Amino acid sequence: MKNTPQTIELIRDGHWMTLRLNRPERRNAMTRQMTSELTEALLALREDRTVRGITLRGNGGWFCAGGDLAESKADFQSGPPDRADIEAASRAAGTLFHLLDRMPQVTVALVEGGAMAGGLGLMCACDISVATEDAAFALTETTLGIPPAQIAPYVRARVGLAKARQLMLTAPRFTGLDAGKLGLVSTVVADAEALDAEEAKLREALRRCAPGAVAVTKDILLGQADDKDAGIATAARAFAGCILSEEGREGIASFFEKRPPSWARAPEDQA
Repeated sequence: MKNTPQTIELIRDGHWMTLRLNRPERRNAMTRQMTSELTEALLALREDRTVRGITLRGNGGWFCAGGDLAESKADFQSGPPDRADIEAASRAAGTLFHLLDRMPQVTVALVEGGAMAGGLGLMCACDISVATEDAAFALTETTLGIPPAQIAPYVRARVGLAKARQLMLTAPRFTGLDAGKLGLVSTVVADAEALDAEEAKLREALRRCAPGAVAVTKDILLGQADDKDAGIATAARAFAGCILSEEGREGIASFFEKRPPSWARAPEDQA
């Protein structure tokens, strides 16, 4: 990378690269800087044929708590609305998810602590995901008055339309065991130590697979028929409209004020 990253760590081990999200004090919530640093790292790795596998993991016992709402509130809901800036930030996130999904190397997500909202999307954009039994999962966006705009295609690809609807429209919280049953994660293990053991097994198994054949196989599986730019732009417009709406402002305010948003109150409390 051109500059030393501040929000991620890059750890090279032979033919394997680990990208560790490094904002443990915020449960590795994604900022615009983290999105940029992850994108830059992946772009460099995409052309490095000496790297055969990439692991995505979080520091501090958490994978990723999703987007950093403090940054979203400060950047998007303070002062005059700047819809173009919001759409640009959403497109940047969409570009990251697409890049991760289309990497020529095998990508592995190791999830402990939890993967919420955009963090769950990061996991779904990886080829293989391993989670601990007690890891927490949820697609919380609609509870905040915003859509899971850029990650929706990756969640749908993982679990199918019907289950994606349920997870996104009702925002249930569930564990790693549940995620395994849903097909959101490839493998469920007991604890963080078992995560390391499972990753070691995956690395060994993937040594037997030719890197060129892996890249071509992924290209065949994913296809080239989708209109990536149009999809990202559509999602960005939808996200910007929602975060600037009264619902979006109320949802994010309720998160910081630790209260239910107006739409979640009982009818008698809304009078």
